[in-house]
Amino acid sequence: MLMCAFAFPLSIESHHIMPPFVPEISSAIFTLRPDFRALSIVARGMRNGPTDEATDERMREACADLGWASWGAAHLEAWREAYRGFGAKPQRTPCSAEALRKRVERDGGLAPISAVVDLYNALSLRYALPVGGENIAAYAGPPRLVRAAGGEPFETLRDGAAHLEGVDAGEVVWRDERGVTCRRWNWRQGARTRIEADTVDMWFVLERLDPMPLAALEEAGNALVRGLRRITPEARVTQDLIAPSPAAVAS
Repeated sequence: MLMCAFAFPLSIESHHIMPPFVPEISSAIFTLRPDFRALSIVARGMRNGPTDEATDERMREACADLGWASWGAAHLEAWREAYRGFGAKPQRTPCSAEALRKRVERDGGLAPISAVVDLYNALSLRYALPVGGENIAAYAGPPRLVRAAGGEPFETLRDGAAHLEGVDAGEVVWRDERGVTCRRWNWRQGARTRIEADTVDMWFVLERLDPMPLAALEEAGNALVRGLRRITPEARVTQDLIAPSPAAVAS
């Protein structure tokens, strides 16, 4: 069963969006990790482009101070435990936040991609937090976080060429009506839905487990919104907390 697990909007100006873009979370996800919470941020009317000075500075600061959060290391360990919970091997396929950190530790930084992508990557590093950015126009129906039945198609790249692969049964995946958009919860994003230079309507998901404070999750989300509005002041942005429904908690 799928449930729309949205609670209250956080402190942000609300805009009417047509059509709505509302993620759906399977109850099986909260069974696996009752502590899972996330922010869903929709930004419409964006103008992406090369990384600017402000985003570059934010990235340098994040790379230089990976250990500022007292709960950061424990948060990454919680994601390793979550991955082991559905059969993944986090030492081989870590969550996206840990994968970024390993690249910074190895290379001393991250190569620039675009203003928007570098913004959310910097925040992922800063908060030891998996952050995904997606192109809403590439979606067939809403994004859904589910346990895979097995064999669902995932569009990726191999040696620079398009490649289609199936996913494992029980794997936690984001998907839409066309197929899987992100494997192993937040490990690998598919090529089809990634944000490009010409992407206008964007969806971001910031994914948290205990012991990351909810206040820190909100802080990261508000920082992303401020950054998006600096890049595109006229963008229409909404933000919602993903949490279990009261009925699911009671059961």
